[in-house]
Amino acid sequence: MLEDIDRIGPQLILMVAAGGVLFADILLRDRNRGWLPVGVLGALTASAIWLVVLILRDREAVAFDGTYSLDTFSIFFGFLFIGVAGLVTLASADFVRKIRNQGEFWALLMLATGGMMLLAGARDLILIFVALELTSISQYVLAAFLRDDKGSEAGLKYILMGAIASAVILYGMAFLFGIAGTTKLIAPDGAASISSLVLEGDPGTRAALIAAAVLLAAGLSFKVGLVPFHMWVPDVYEGSATPVAAFLSVGSKAAGFAVILRVFYQGFGIGPDGLVSSDWATVFAVLAAISMCVGNVMALVQTNIKRLLGYSSIAQAGNIAIGVAAIAAGSTLGASGVTFFLAAYALTNLGAFFAVMAISARINSDEIEDYAGMGRRAPLPAAVLAFCFVSLTGIPPTAGFVAKIYIFNAAVQSDLVWLVIVAVLNSALSAYYYLRVVRHMYLAPAPAEDDVRTGPWLAASLAVTGVGVLVVGLVPTPLIDAAQRAVSALG
Repeated sequence: MLEDIDRIGPQLILMVAAGGVLFADILLRDRNRGWLPVGVLGALTASAIWLVVLILRDREAVAFDGTYSLDTFSIFFGFLFIGVAGLVTLASADFVRKIRNQGEFWALLMLATGGMMLLAGARDLILIFVALELTSISQYVLAAFLRDDKGSEAGLKYILMGAIASAVILYGMAFLFGIAGTTKLIAPDGAASISSLVLEGDPGTRAALIAAAVLLAAGLSFKVGLVPFHMWVPDVYEGSATPVAAFLSVGSKAAGFAVILRVFYQGFGIGPDGLVSSDWATVFAVLAAISMCVGNVMALVQTNIKRLLGYSSIAQAGNIAIGVAAIAAGSTLGASGVTFFLAAYALTNLGAFFAVMAISARINSDEIEDYAGMGRRAPLPAAVLAFCFVSLTGIPPTAGFVAKIYIFNAAVQSDLVWLVIVAVLNSALSAYYYLRVVRHMYLAPAPAEDDVRTGPWLAASLAVTGVGVLVVGLVPTPLIDAAQRAVSALG
């Protein structure tokens, strides 16, 4: 039992630290609470160190009777979630100092991060659902944290739609449990599991398996923002605080796709001989195509930068889903493509949101027309925003370009050429609204000449994300190798 607890030590650190931050917030209520983000960064660092120590001690194994797995996949996403939370903490430190309930904000951020890390390693339907709800409930509260009209509306929409999605996921899980008689996705040879049921290839279970796959795909598509389960995305991004929107845009998406890989890759099986692999591949291919088209078309008419990033996020989820559809053909290139894309997207989208945070907080507006002249008034945020938009478009030398090439290659090898054609056309379409913002910042006349200053913590996070997008674009091999090692644990 102690060995099992050791393997979830990184998550336990964050959950204990969440309680510690709340306690410290009470003690410092009438004093300086500016040290709270330092404590959060310390907890995230300790969690990352524990992960490193687990690797050095060769502790990779299943835990808690096979319900959780510490493997290269969960370790990769563990570092990804810690990195995302760390950058969000760094960027939002100045913002959080201005709100009343600072301790609650940091505690919810760490609880959501811990839940995401549990999700990445979960191999049992019950643990998946518990970790999913821990993550989701924390995010619901964060979305409404500002308590203004827009924030309250965003939080209400998010929690109501999220509750429906959770019910759909639970219904799909009930189907699987009813068929297989177990909640384990995978188990040792001879033991009952969902994957072993699928491998048996019994035609009598095919209809029920397809129903379960459709229900799970629908519920999890809500979590990652795929059409037609995307309705919450633009409203929540616009209504929530910008640091929260940044965290939701990459954290929840990465966690959702990590679960999708676990459930569909390990549970439902892959390859042309799989009992239902062609069916769930078709589902994700159609969702990917529709999401790219709807997201990019709707982004064309947006005047609010956060809503634009919301619809952009929907389109990017469609790009990532291409890799999920490619997995069913039996190629691990699709799985590693999804994993690599998520890491590259995390850097890119965080950079974009951090730039929006730096500019909008100073000009008190999220309208794109008010970004005129920011190339001169706010050189660093404008440069990072422009570069991240270039990356989201898929133009070299950026992380986004390599990610799209990688995932398109996986789709071509899986005979999904039609889907790649749709994706390439949508990438060309996305260039219009991404580069329109860049043109506005650098070519439109500025309404004022005063400089838009950026705090040191936020400037540091902007520099990290901007440099990260460039480095991954120029030298992608280390991250590609890490992504390939991560998905090797799923095979």
